[in-house]
Parts: sequence; C-alpha cells; structure tokens
Amino acid sequence: MAFTFAVITVSDKGHRGERADASGGEIKKIMEEAGFVYADYLIVPDEVEAIQNALLTCADTKKIDLILTSGGTGLSPRDVTPEATAGILDKEIPGIAEVMRRESCLITPHAMLSRSVAGIRGTSLIINLPGSPRSVRDNLSVIVPALEHAIAKLQGDPTDCAS
Repeated sequence: MAFTFAVITVSDKGHRGERADASGGEIKKIMEEAGFVYADYLIVPDEVEAIQNALLTCADTKKIDLILTSGGTGLSPRDVTPEATAGILDKEIPGIAEVMRRESCLITPHAMLSRSVAGIRGTSLIINLPGSPRSVRDNLSVIVPALEHAIAKLQGDPTDCAS
C-alpha cells in the first residue's frame, strides 16, 4: 500500500524567500524512493500558530498519512516546532525521536541537542526532523524501515505484528 506524505519546512528565512529549502527537497527524494506518495509541501515561519495550522490542515483536512516537519527543533529562541507539534498530538511516540537522536549521536555529538518529537494526530503520523539536509538523511535512514508498518497499524491494520 502506498501511503501519502507531506513536508512542512519551518523556517523564517525560507518563508520570507531569503533561503532555499534544501532539506524539504531531500525529504521528498528519500520518501519517494521509499515508495511513499508526495501529497503536499508547505513552508511556514517559526511560529507556533503557523506550524500548528499547517499540521492540522495536513492531518485533519487533507488526511495525509505521514507528515514530516523540517527545522525548528534546536535550541535557538525561535525554535518552537516540538512545542507546536506536541500541542496538537493525540499520542506521542517517543521511540521514534529517541532512535533518531541515538543513531545521530554516533555521527555528531550535536544530535543530542535535537528536541524532535513524533506522534499521532487522528490517522496521521507526525515526525519532526532537523533542518539540515545531512541530518534529514541521517534521521530518515533510521526510521524509514518502520514507517509503513507504523502507519498501517495506526490506520487499523488488524494483522499480528511479526516478532
């Protein structure tokens, strides 16, 4: 089954057209190669309301299966993506963010500074990714193998999980 995905890039400069969004393109490429179907792309400023509106539109209105954000997960004063995301989740899935941080820390100690969260809104899986193309590649390489199973279960797949 081909699941849909959306990319929401969180960047003040990107939203103002002052910086090209390299990470969003990297996400699109990786996810399409993994068999996911591209459904939407948005660039929003580093503002809780804008991030939440984009997430709610993708999850509640468009019913997109997987929503991947990029940016706003660090320590800068305007980095609010995790707070915005957590504010609209029905359930958090801490293992996704934990494994991304764990594996990324093998590459750079700066990965421990990521505040990414992941969780469920309705039947959509939402995951925060860092804002750099390299970090996007590193993080997605770890979680992509589990995403189809996660979404299928989230959407009611009754088959038993293989051990």
